[in-house]
Amino acid sequence: MLYEEAGPPGFGLPAALATAYGGDLGFISPCVYANFVTSLDGVVALGPEYPSSGSAISGREPADRFVMGLLRACADTILIGAGTLRATPRHLWTPDHVCPQAAPDFAELRRSLGRATRPQLVFVTASGDLPTEHPALQSGALVATTAVGARRLEGRLPPTCAILTAVEGSALRMADVLAALRVQGHTLVLTEGGPRLIGYLLGEGLLDELFLTASPVLAGRADTPRPGVVSGLELLPNRPVWTDLISARRQNSYLYLRYRLRTPRGRPALAN
Repeated sequence: MLYEEAGPPGFGLPAALATAYGGDLGFISPCVYANFVTSLDGVVALGPEYPSSGSAISGREPADRFVMGLLRACADTILIGAGTLRATPRHLWTPDHVCPQAAPDFAELRRSLGRATRPQLVFVTASGDLPTEHPALQSGALVATTAVGARRLEGRLPPTCAILTAVEGSALRMADVLAALRVQGHTLVLTEGGPRLIGYLLGEGLLDELFLTASPVLAGRADTPRPGVVSGLELLPNRPVWTDLISARRQNSYLYLRYRLRTPRGRPALAN
């Protein structure tokens, strides 16, 4: 640990997790928090021709994968955008998938918090354009979509999946998605949904915290779009969203940063 603000919430992590993380971790519900790994030059995704590019940016650093698993283990729900689902064709958004060696400790944490065995997966798509053969969908998930998207997915989703909410038209507000989740008791939401989904959450003023791993690598940019944390939403200079640093940790040359967002502004709708 390099820095941590005084009096942060704590869940009372199992001893092995607290030792590995360098202290306790917790959230005040309701909370929507995001997790990204970024290169030193601000790249979080290498482009559509590079599946699972987060692993390339992180170098599959064990400590980063541990933090990813720990954040998943804390969550009621993991929120994923359709683009992220398509870009990671074999991924499973479970704590043990990214850090299997800590699986027993993650399970102990979830039991102590009264959580289900695994976080509830929620995939967001306004259009209904989902790779329905993806193993994460086969394992069971909720799909948040519009009435248009629901009609497109009719008869194509695995029987283990259900439609979370369907609204008329082609626009889907993230506030409606989160409200539907809270009705089901899901108040602690982790999003690994990609830069565009973060843009929608920020635009509606719904993101509370950001976990950012700074990887000691330069990614570079040429002709391939390589987004930063936020895509599809311009903030500076007219709509700045400022943050406060909650904690900073270091493992080797990697930095693990946690930020709390101050009050953002704007409420655009998800339209693709």
